[in-house]
Amino acid sequence: MLRNPPRTLPGICAVLALLFGLSAMALYCYGWFSVALGGPFPELCEDENGSGSRLAGLAQDFWPLRNACVYSDGSTVEHLSPSINVLVHVQVVLAVVLTCAAVFLYRRARRLRAQTT
Repeated sequence: MLRNPPRTLPGICAVLALLFGLSAMALYCYGWFSVALGGPFPELCEDENGSGSRLAGLAQDFWPLRNACVYSDGSTVEHLSPSINVLVHVQVVLAVVLTCAAVFLYRRARRLRAQTT
């Protein structure tokens, strides 16, 4: 009949899960490289905080891409990147849900094929 049979639903779910997982990884790596290379973060720190303490240094963590301005009196002002965090978490959740759906649909189709034979 057809030279190329239509794609199965579990296969489509698996491909979508792979795409969401890869895009989440790419976004995380983008954020990681942004922090590792200095990025635009130092421009967010003020020379003095509200109490008049001078900027002593910067603290950066790679996940969840936290950036903090550390002042001489020990106080810190943290700058988070919520848009990247939310986007990465949403894509990871979608990848996991689609993977579970693909496994469920594949097992159901296999069970139905076994019952008909």
